[in-house]
Amino acid sequence: MSDLTNVNFDNMTAAQFEDYLPDLFASGDGKVSHDPRFAVFLEKNPDCAALVHDLEAIAEHAKSLFEPTEEPADSVWSNIASKLKGETQDLDEPSGLIEPAAE
Repeated sequence: MSDLTNVNFDNMTAAQFEDYLPDLFASGDGKVSHDPRFAVFLEKNPDCAALVHDLEAIAEHAKSLFEPTEEPADSVWSNIASKLKGETQDLDEPSGLIEPAAE
């Protein structure tokens, strides 16, 4: 991760800003456009501002993919438990196969 403490964001080029973008998103809360350090730069560089806006939208949607929408019904958990119990009972029953003799 880059050290961003001494970077002058007001006078950097768009290419330099794009180089810092992964670190900016990783170090922040995903809202680069709300960071006052970038206000002047983003105002002067509308293409970079649009890119940041798009990346923020993508990051927000990506986060929502990992949030559970609802818990499964209790019947689902009961069904899983009964299936697991049935499998362990099947393991306890003899298979009908002849076991090889111990040597």
